[in-house]
Amino acid sequence: MTKEKEQKSSEKKPDKKAKKLSSQLEELGKEKTELFEKLQRISADYANYQKRGPKQIADSIAYEKKAILKSFLPALDNFEHALAAEQNADDIESFAKGVKIVYDQMLTILKSHGVEPINALGEKFNPAIHEAMMQKNEPEQEDEIVLEEFQKGYKFNDQVIRPGKVVVNKQPAKQDESTE
Repeated sequence: MTKEKEQKSSEKKPDKKAKKLSSQLEELGKEKTELFEKLQRISADYANYQKRGPKQIADSIAYEKKAILKSFLPALDNFEHALAAEQNADDIESFAKGVKIVYDQMLTILKSHGVEPINALGEKFNPAIHEAMMQKNEPEQEDEIVLEEFQKGYKFNDQVIRPGKVVVNKQPAKQDESTE
């Protein structure tokens, strides 16, 4: 009889283990399904982000371009007024004054967007912000000083966007007195 009891108790143990393993398997299956669904949602969110990111950047750039272009429209309007006044009047002086006002207005607009002109005349030549177009020899001026400016240079947020095209003073090389 002891053998029968042992068989019955040993049958109960595997039965309990099987139920326990079965419930663990079921829980792991549910967890796997939840994690897989979560992974699918995250993958879909990431795919949408990748599609949305470049569009948001392009929209932002377009918005900024529009704002910059819109800020130039008053200057364009003033050019039109100056040109209309020039056709109606023989006064060149008032026309030149109108063009100067528009020029100043455009510089102000550029400054509001972080663009500033590079001052070159009378400054020491700097290849980082100047482009030498010619050299002249003017003895009364210092060596490597900018004498003329063909085209103004500009910086945007302290970065050169166009170097100034300039004429640089170049003194002749001094000869040693011992060679004379």
